[in-house]
Amino acid sequence: MLQIEAPRLARGIVIVVLAAFASVYLLAGALVAVPVFALQLVQILPALRRFRGPVLLAVQAGVGFGGVLACGASVGMLGFMAGSLLLSPLRAFAPAVAVAAALIASVRYGDASATADATITMVLVALVIYGLTRLTERVDQLHAARPALVMAAVTDERLRIAAELNDGLGRGLAAIGAGGRLALAQPERMAEIVGEVTGTARRCLAEARAAAAGYRALSLTPEITTARAMLTASDVTAHIRVGHTEPLGPTGALLAAVLREAVTEVVRRGTATTCTIETEMPGGGVRLRITNDGTRTAEDESLGDLPRQVAEAGGSLTTGLSPTGHFTVAVTLPGAGPALSFPADDRRSSALSLALLAAVLTGFSAKALLRLPADLLLPAAACLAVIVFMQLRSVSGRHMRSLGVMALLTYAPVLAFGEVWLGVAGFLAGPVLLAFPMMLAWPLVVCVTASIAVIGVALGLEPATTVNSTVSTLVTGLVVYGLLRLARLVKEMQAVKEDLARSAVVEERLRAARDLHDLLGHSMAAILLKCELARRLDLERARVEIDDVLAMVERAEIDMRSVSGKRHEMSLTVEAESARSILGAAGIEVAVELGHGPITAEVESVLSTVLREAVTNVLRHSAARHCTITSVSEQGGVRLRVRNDGVRSAGGQAGGQAGGRQGSAGMGNLTTRLAALDGRLITTRDGHWFELEARVPAATGAFSVPAR
Repeated sequence: MLQIEAPRLARGIVIVVLAAFASVYLLAGALVAVPVFALQLVQILPALRRFRGPVLLAVQAGVGFGGVLACGASVGMLGFMAGSLLLSPLRAFAPAVAVAAALIASVRYGDASATADATITMVLVALVIYGLTRLTERVDQLHAARPALVMAAVTDERLRIAAELNDGLGRGLAAIGAGGRLALAQPERMAEIVGEVTGTARRCLAEARAAAAGYRALSLTPEITTARAMLTASDVTAHIRVGHTEPLGPTGALLAAVLREAVTEVVRRGTATTCTIETEMPGGGVRLRITNDGTRTAEDESLGDLPRQVAEAGGSLTTGLSPTGHFTVAVTLPGAGPALSFPADDRRSSALSLALLAAVLTGFSAKALLRLPADLLLPAAACLAVIVFMQLRSVSGRHMRSLGVMALLTYAPVLAFGEVWLGVAGFLAGPVLLAFPMMLAWPLVVCVTASIAVIGVALGLEPATTVNSTVSTLVTGLVVYGLLRLARLVKEMQAVKEDLARSAVVEERLRAARDLHDLLGHSMAAILLKCELARRLDLERARVEIDDVLAMVERAEIDMRSVSGKRHEMSLTVEAESARSILGAAGIEVAVELGHGPITAEVESVLSTVLREAVTNVLRHSAARHCTITSVSEQGGVRLRVRNDGVRSAGGQAGGQAGGRQGSAGMGNLTTRLAALDGRLITTRDGHWFELEARVPAATGAFSVPAR
């Protein structure tokens, strides 16, 4: 909501403050305040931007000086024109307006104190107009800069990822391709060369998996997604309560390991019906809690070496039964992840708001001191100094003690300083508007304003003086509120902008991790399988496998570019044929039947990725001898199903099952990809058969060529 409403809120605050200024002069009988206020709106409203320029300034000067000289309006009204000059390239003429105001006031009042009071008022109006308008413009700039910052952050991250991959995997792929071509050119050395290529492929596969794990470590979200999928597939109701912010870095990797082990244990035991996963960030650290209602004792939970790793990281890991009998695994780690680098915070806006607030508060204080006798100046100045200090503290947050001190210094000194001190109530009204919700703040401000009217009557002041003090309290409060609120708004917008960029970078790294695991990892695994097969075959059959390796290297290079952000569309038909070849090379009998109709390129790419991951998991995590790959169109959507007979009796793991530890990252990736299309992933076991099913509803858009 802040992202959308901030510019509108900022302009609304400025308009209200300027309207309050104009109302003071209007109540004094100066009708010229209406056109003066209307002309000032041109400096604020974007729709009127085209009217800004020297002509507008000339009109403002004519109306302002005409109202002061011809109609007897207060010289403070010239602050509107001076504020506009400060906002324009003609800002050097603003001091001349202040001098003119001082001359007019001296002639009109003939008293140094009254002249100084009127001149200070005019300067304060100019500074408030300048400050509020500049802060509003900064809010607009920050709001408009969000997409550019996000794109710049993502682009920088993609370039960094591309450089890392080219430096490692890129060189490895190039070496594999060169080695394959050399093996074909020198058949007498084929066994030796293929052996070297196999070693390179094995290193590249390890690098791809390590890089994917490194990118995933920034975020706990993928592991939580995987945990939900694992629990749901095992008929365990999952309750997720996320209270941490990301990135988490190495902390996230360790928390993910604990979560993975704990949830895997819940699924393995099969006695739980509900499981709750909670995260929070107490005192700068990160806490993860996994609670389930399964049957067990407090001592039978095994987390392997994780307790030692957590202890070495300065954290704590505990397991035990809750008072309700639920088993809980709780881990707390200090600190968050590495800070992501973004453009430096805009300190000029904060400095401007603080300087202007200090100047305005000092100016209002000076106006009060001008009306006090010499013997009261020192104690009054001390009280005002404390109030100004408390006001400046209000910029950084809600300080109730400071508010209490200001309330005390607003009313108690009235006994000593009399009516002069009534204007100080405005310093209290502004922070009150910031400290409380509007439903409570405005009634409190009304009470503060009404209290000044009551005190004025009690002091026996003239009705006009009482009304002036009461209205001035509200106006001063609005001015202080406007400066404080806009200063905060600028900070909030800066934080929102950086949060958006940070989230975009984290998401980009997670996308890279998914692509590394699901695309490039699969390609490297297939290359390694083909290389190992070529080493065991005779020369002619080995040449066929090497040709396949070279083709796979080209595909892997495309996958690598995809990881660094250069998207390419994938074909389910091509992936199915590739799966047939790879699984066949591993001695697995494959049956492929693609019966889906026309689908969008996006859906086909996601289903192709699902098929790649399913095939990789069949190779890595199962003892399959048969595998079937089918796709059908049904109920306005498409369904892809991969079945294999590789469920292992020991531990019950299957190719690609959600409960397999090694396959959990891939399953989480697939769940995330399908969820983006409103699809879902379903895994089932039936004896020795394991089935992975991806369902995606029908999508509109450009359709790919249907399977044949």
